[in-house]
Amino acid sequence: MGELFTFFGLISHDKVFIYITHMLLSAGLALILVRSAMSNLQLVPKGTQNLMEAYINGVLQMGTDVMGKENARRYLPLIATIGIFVAISNLIGVIPGFEAPTAFLEFALTLALVVFVYYNFEGIRKQGVVKYFKHFLGPVWWLYWLMFPIEIVSHFSRLVSLSFRLFGNVKGDDMFLMVILMLAPWILPMVPFALLTFMALLQAFIFMMLTTVYIGSAVAIEDH
Repeated sequence: MGELFTFFGLISHDKVFIYITHMLLSAGLALILVRSAMSNLQLVPKGTQNLMEAYINGVLQMGTDVMGKENARRYLPLIATIGIFVAISNLIGVIPGFEAPTAFLEFALTLALVVFVYYNFEGIRKQGVVKYFKHFLGPVWWLYWLMFPIEIVSHFSRLVSLSFRLFGNVKGDDMFLMVILMLAPWILPMVPFALLTFMALLQAFIFMMLTTVYIGSAVAIEDH
C-alpha cells in the first residue's frame, strides 16, 4: 500500500520534512485559534472566545475533580495547551492532502516524554526526593524490595501507554481513510469523516486526561 498523499509531499517525500511541516502547521493553527479568541475579548463571549472559554472551563473542571482547584489552575496552561495541540494535530489528518503529525511515533513519544519528565519533576519539587520515591515502596515494609521495581516499571510503562495509544489510533485512522479514498474517492468518505473527527477529538481528550491524572497523582502523594 502506498503512502498517503500530502500537499507538502509535492515539495519533498522525505519523512522528516513531512513530519516537521505538519507539526509546524498544527502549532501555527493552534496559535491562530488562541490569538483569534483573545483578539477582541468581550464581557459576553461569542464566537471563538465563547468556544475557548468553554474549553478552558471544561479543562479546569476536569483538573479540579482530579487534583483540586488550586493545582488545577496551576497546571491549566500546560494541560490546555497539550489538549489544543494534540486535537489540531489529529484533526488535520482527517483532511485529505494532510497527514496528522501524531501519526508519527516521534511526535507522540516526544509529547509523552514531556509529560513524563514534567510530572516527575513536579512531584519531586513539591514532595521532595525522599518522600516522592518513598511512595514507590508501598505501605508494607517487608514488600519494599518488590514494590519499588514494580512501581518504576509502572511509571516507565506510562511512556508506552501515552505514546503508542496516540500514535497507534491516529495512524490506524489515517490508514482507514486512505483505504476509503482508494475505494470510493467521492461519495463514501463523507460517511466516516464524522467518525474520524470524533476519534481525533477523543484521542486528544484521553491524552489530556491521562496527563491530568499523572500530574495529580505526583503532586498529591500525601493523600494516598
